Parts: sequence; C-alpha cells; structure tokens
Amino acid sequence: MNMQGKTVLITGASRGIGESAAREFSAAGARVALVARSKDRIAEIAGSIGPNAIAIPCDVSRYWEMEKAVSACVETFGGLDVLINNAGVIDPISHLSQADPDQWGHAIDINLKGVFNGMRAALPVMIAAGGGSILTIGSGAAHGPVEAWSHYCSSKAAALMLTRCVHEENGHQDIRAISLSPGTVATQMQHDIKASGINPISQLDWSDHIPADWPAKALLWMCGAEADDWLGAEISLRDETIRQKVGLI
Repeated sequence: MNMQGKTVLITGASRGIGESAAREFSAAGARVALVARSKDRIAEIAGSIGPNAIAIPCDVSRYWEMEKAVSACVETFGGLDVLINNAGVIDPISHLSQADPDQWGHAIDINLKGVFNGMRAALPVMIAAGGGSILTIGSGAAHGPVEAWSHYCSSKAAALMLTRCVHEENGHQDIRAISLSPGTVATQMQHDIKASGINPISQLDWSDHIPADWPAKALLWMCGAEADDWLGAEISLRDETIRQKVGLI
C-alpha cells in the first residue's frame, strides 16, 4: 500500500500494535498522529519517526479530548483519512462476582466508549472530505465468554457492533468500517494476562503469540480495495488466507 499524502490517527499509540502501526504507516508514506495518555512516550516515538508524525496526548474515554485530538490532527496535516481505534485495556482481570464496579466501568469507558468517541469525532471530518477508513482492533473475545474477562468480552462485542453500525449508516458515504481480530499478540497486555494465571489464554507460551508488526501490516492492507469484502465486518488474522493476502506467509 502506498499511503503517500494520507493522514492516519492511531489511538493507544504508545506501545504494542499502536506503535507498530504508526511506524508501518509512516514507512508507507503516511502522516501519522499518535494518540495516547503516555505523552512522553508518544512524543519519543513521534520524534523517532520524523516530521510526518505528531504526538497528541489524549484520554480516549473523554469525548472532548478525542474531539480535540482529531481537530489537532486536521489542523496539522490538513485532513484525516484513516482512524485506527486501537486503545484498549485488559484490567481488571477478575471474576464478575468479585469485580470492582468502578474499574469494570473504566474498562468499558476505554474499550467501548473510546471507540465510539473516536468514530464520533472522526466521522464528520471524513464525510465532509468524501470518505475514509475506520479500523478497529477487535478480539476473538467478542464472540464468546472468557473466564474473568466479562468487561473485555462485553466491550469487544459492543465495539464490533459499532463497526457494523457505522457501515450501516455511513457505508454509502464511502466510510470503510472494518474490525481486525488479531489473535494473541506479543505485547504488554499478554504479560498482564500471563500474570493473572486465570483462563487458558494465560497458560499460552510466549512463542504462541504473533509479533505486533503483523496486525500493523494487516491494518495497512485493510486500507486497500482488496479488504472491501469485509466492510462492516471483522477480519481474523488467525485465518491463513488473510495472512497470505497481507504477505505474512
């Protein structure tokens, strides 16, 4: 994919998939806006990428902050072509009967409301410009219960429905909404899951996880017409056919 002249805003860009995506899209010629709460870290990453990257400190769970982040991106680069909803948390890993209500709600604020906030802030800009891509990091947890992950499963299932809703409402306006289920990825989140010792996923060996640049490369591929068959749906990186299309095999 040649992303020359395109602008990409990535949430949760301070590490893992978000950081890898920022570097992958920049290497493809895109201008990238890195959004995260870790302002020093995203500033460091943006500095290492160069003048076509900016760091925008933002808490995605607060709509007004996300709206300002999109405005800052548009003001700096002149538009917004791709939004990548990547920010997400796995904490608190806890059985529902013992979950802290405030922490459970905070996970929903980030994993679900954060996705809505990004979509809501980006859509008017993209519609006015004639289209754009909204790519959201999903999960297999959206499709079935996982022990001690009630917050994560619920928020990922709801975020997938948001992708479907955007396609239903704005697909005719050339808004390309797609979810990506990457599988288990070698990021800090997997260290947190491993430390919990709860459910089969925590028992996986580190070698079972894919590197963070795999979903980053998939997100880049998803910006092209070849991914249009999945508009309003979810792409699974566990699918060998998808991996071949992306060039990972």
